[in-house]
Amino acid sequence: MSERIAVCPGTFDPMTNGHVDIARRALTVFDRVIIAVGINPLKHELFTLDEKLEMIKASVQDNPRISVDSFEGLLVDYIKEVHACAIIRGLRAVSDFEMELQLALMNRKLCDDIETFFLMTDYRNMFVSSTIIKATAAAGGSVKGLVPEPVLLKLYEKFPLMKKE
Repeated sequence: MSERIAVCPGTFDPMTNGHVDIARRALTVFDRVIIAVGINPLKHELFTLDEKLEMIKASVQDNPRISVDSFEGLLVDYIKEVHACAIIRGLRAVSDFEMELQLALMNRKLCDDIETFFLMTDYRNMFVSSTIIKATAAAGGSVKGLVPEPVLLKLYEKFPLMKKE
């Protein structure tokens, strides 16, 4: 039997504890998970691709079954390239489901061999999003406990007035 690989895609600007939790929990079903940072030239992002890759690698380095990569273009093309069989997406609320369902259906239309698996976010991370993290940090609030330590350290660099409590 071949290795079952799942891809957990996103922009991860920045990665949150919710993202890490989803990737780790996906390992209960899959042999390996690739956290794949999508490159979207139309988005204005806080962190560069290199910064994101560095933070994510540092955040999951304790698990050899999770790898980190980046891709540009169609997700389904990347999935085929790395011989993955599934896409993993986290859901926080019903509002996430509507958009995620549309993406899953489009990916399925583009490649009917690829399945999308939705995992509910842990209740402790239900309200956390990259957008909320950036807004809170920019306003000087503390995001400690909501993002992995390597991400927190980079946020301190970007927002020196951010509370460190």
